[in-house]
Amino acid sequence: MPSDGTLSIGELAVQARTTVKTVRFYSDQGLLPEAARSDGGHRRYGPEALARLRTIRSLRSLDVPVPEIKRVLDARDSLEAVVARRLDDLGSQLAALRWREAALRALQESTPEQLAERLELIGAVSVPPSTSALAHYWRRLLPVRLSARLRTTITETAVPQPPADPAVDQVLAFAHLHALATAATDQCLASHRPITAEHPDLLYDGLYEAHQLVDAAVRVDRAPGPGEALDCYVAAYARASGARDTPAFRRALTIRLAAADHPVMSRYWQLAGKLTPDLTLGAADSWLRDALAAGTGAG
Repeated sequence: MPSDGTLSIGELAVQARTTVKTVRFYSDQGLLPEAARSDGGHRRYGPEALARLRTIRSLRSLDVPVPEIKRVLDARDSLEAVVARRLDDLGSQLAALRWREAALRALQESTPEQLAERLELIGAVSVPPSTSALAHYWRRLLPVRLSARLRTTITETAVPQPPADPAVDQVLAFAHLHALATAATDQCLASHRPITAEHPDLLYDGLYEAHQLVDAAVRVDRAPGPGEALDCYVAAYARASGARDTPAFRRALTIRLAAADHPVMSRYWQLAGKLTPDLTLGAADSWLRDALAAGTGAG
């Protein structure tokens, strides 16, 4: 080593237990600045280059991209931030792999008659799966005059997230749900829109509160029946229509809700229920309609 303490490219490679080609590559990428050039024009590196090279190789072994390594070395990014991003990326990759594995098992377990249909269904879903088609369905389904706050709250609650580690039946449920939402959005939604109201915020604020109360009731295994959740539910419809909560109103509402029931919406909530352990809005609404029907003698 010269008296100035610098290392040749070969000496640096030996000390780092790597190849000259590797050192030259990182140097050309700007990760290993040269301290000087020899009289013959050869690269020379300072004593700090060895630790820097070891850091580079450690990060590359974790698949950190070269540009991100450069930002860490130049103190334009923290190592903690880079590690957090790589963990997020890895989590997404693992979720995609788990989804793809379950999708392949769904095809593997198909009967010959099911295979073509399942392949088409599953193939229409991106990997990792996106809920954008479901969210679009709800944005078009909800009343136009509904506030942005409630539109966002209801959409986020109504759209089930794909499980991180799905079973075969969950992959199929999501694929069917994606197909249903896509087809329903492309067609006229008027036939299965939720009941409209002159004051949609009054209605949906009350319905959402009632659904939350049902969630608490279901957690303690309460069967559909009278109580705070049902009163809140009926009051929401009464307020939105400018009426009072009376026995006659409840009987009329029971008939109205039964007439508004639609197989597309019923199928949506059936599929959504397979994707989440939580009570869906559809299941909560069904509990409330059963409670209403029982109270009016229609159950």
